[in-house]
Amino acid sequence: MSDSTAAWVFPGQGSQYAGMGKELAATDADASAFLQAADAALGFSLTDLMFAGGTEALVPTPIQQPAILALSVAYLDVLRKHEQLPVPAYVAGHSLGEYSALVAAGSLDPLDAVTLVRKRGELMQEHGAGSMAALIGLDEPAVEAIASESGVEIANYNSPGQITVSGRTPEVERAIALAKGHGAKRAIMLGVSGAFHSSLMAPVVDGMRPLIEQTEVRAARVPLVTNVSAQPITHPDDIRQELLDQICASVRWTDVVRFLTDHGITTFVEIGPGKVLSGLIARIARGSATMQADAMVQAITVA
Repeated sequence: MSDSTAAWVFPGQGSQYAGMGKELAATDADASAFLQAADAALGFSLTDLMFAGGTEALVPTPIQQPAILALSVAYLDVLRKHEQLPVPAYVAGHSLGEYSALVAAGSLDPLDAVTLVRKRGELMQEHGAGSMAALIGLDEPAVEAIASESGVEIANYNSPGQITVSGRTPEVERAIALAKGHGAKRAIMLGVSGAFHSSLMAPVVDGMRPLIEQTEVRAARVPLVTNVSAQPITHPDDIRQELLDQICASVRWTDVVRFLTDHGITTFVEIGPGKVLSGLIARIARGSATMQADAMVQAITVA
């Protein structure tokens, strides 16, 4: 099936749920083999944690990141095998999801991606100074003014009225107070292990640089619309730079979706656990169609 008005999008942290992938692995031998290969590449049983570990087992960043990526890739393979996916004009991913998107675009080997995001998660947890907060119900100029006054950095432009900030904990607490004073509907701390997508993550960049330089990166067969610039890239050098830059930079998801709709995308296929991105896209690009791999794969495994 070909549809040049489709984009594949891949979720990041926060999309995990207990038991994810268990039914798929039990009913699809290829998916089971890939997940077992991911276990071997990591040197521990990620699948045990995914299938039976419960919600808390998937919270730590070094577990959550490879788990979401591994299941996203398994979903992708199953949906391709059953010819359930429109051919994409673009791919995109939310933070961690860029690695999944690059696997889909043929740029990264799936097991290389699994091991890279495991290390990314370990480094993010190790250098987890600071906090993050979600500021709900304020527009971008208001949040940018709050960030300037409080000293935090904007981590995620998730959708209009849903923006997250990062920084040292006292600064994030100050931003929350300012947001409430500006009439935010909600302003709450997030349960994460550090100030992701801020300059406090600079040591993570230093740790990931040699790993990314040593990893084979091929030209993307489908353009990746990046978190950092919301522009398409395909060249391996640009891809390597994006994977480093996105660690400290804002995730400009609102701009990514707007770029896609401005360039003819009307259908978004969310390939990974959950439907977080579909919810964001519905707020950014009203009237666009969304499809979720979770439901599509379940329909295949039940059939």
